[in-house]
Amino acid sequence: QVQLVESGGGLVQAGGSLRLSCAASGMPFTKYSIGWFRQAPGKEREFVAAVTWSGSVPHYTDSVKARFTISRDDAKNTVYLQMNSLTPEDTGVYYCGAGQALSEAWLRNGALYDYWGQGTQVTVSS
Repeated sequence: QVQLVESGGGLVQAGGSLRLSCAASGMPFTKYSIGWFRQAPGKEREFVAAVTWSGSVPHYTDSVKARFTISRDDAKNTVYLQMNSLTPEDTGVYYCGAGQALSEAWLRNGALYDYWGQGTQVTVSS
């Protein structure tokens, strides 16, 4: 049974930092690209960052470049999202998704991911 479990969310003041984790089980982790998406209240889920199964150059949405860093530890079956200089606009539920052998061209398309976690809430106060 495949499971993705996010953790690390919470309440933080603007300018603060959080590190999210996405721990995977029940799947050949090294064959999956992992993406982070977020959903703010009243808005659609949007792409945040992703790393391919091969660990190639990570991808970010423009609004988080230079503030967020995605990394994967294949030994721990875990992907991390380090979030710095947080702003209230970063508030939302953050989900990680796994897509088998998803190539760089498709990382931003949430419909192509095979599995999703339950999400972790991130709230940034002003």
